[in-house]
Amino acid sequence: MKRQTEHATAEKIRLLVADDHMVMRMGLVFAASAQPDMEVVAEVESGEDAIAAYRKHRPDVVILDLRMRGMNGLDAIRALKQEFPGVRIVVFSNYARGEEVHQSLRAGAAGFVVKNMSLTQLLDAIRRVHFGARYVPAELTAKMGSRNRSPLSERENEVLALIAKGRSNKEIGAVLGVTEGTVKIHVTNILSKLDVTARTEALVVAVQRGLIDIA
Repeated sequence: MKRQTEHATAEKIRLLVADDHMVMRMGLVFAASAQPDMEVVAEVESGEDAIAAYRKHRPDVVILDLRMRGMNGLDAIRALKQEFPGVRIVVFSNYARGEEVHQSLRAGAAGFVVKNMSLTQLLDAIRRVHFGARYVPAELTAKMGSRNRSPLSERENEVLALIAKGRSNKEIGAVLGVTEGTVKIHVTNILSKLDVTARTEALVVAVQRGLIDIA
């Protein structure tokens, strides 16, 4: 009985590392392998390879970059979750705007760590996710909270909602009781604030950021 307990204690968290930046990947593999409770069973440089490696090794935790050549991180997360619902994924990325964190967690990741954060945070994320918890540092949680704050004025939000219903500038003006020229000004402001160049792009960004909901 004692021998079985010692064996269970000695079991390590088996990791799959997916990052197309070789130096970053090597550093991560070295750091994780130096932990007494972790071992890297595979390292790959693309989303496609991550899926193949998961099928082969069935690691406990996947550490995944968002932006890789070929299949990107988000698509890899979705594919892994679809094929292996129990997969546990920690995103390790340079990019951590509120939208990227939100999309990663929505796709199925259980943790998100930025590459300029401390190694301690990444190791903590791996351990927590391995044991079934979610890990998102407070500074990233704050960014997620700000993603739903609209940069648009109340009137611009009204115009955007009508654009989403397929209304023309003239029709929007009639609904809001303003001239078509005024509507054009509002549309120009909306495009500028959302950093897009077309109405369709504005709708895509607005949906992604939770500003409008198109059923």
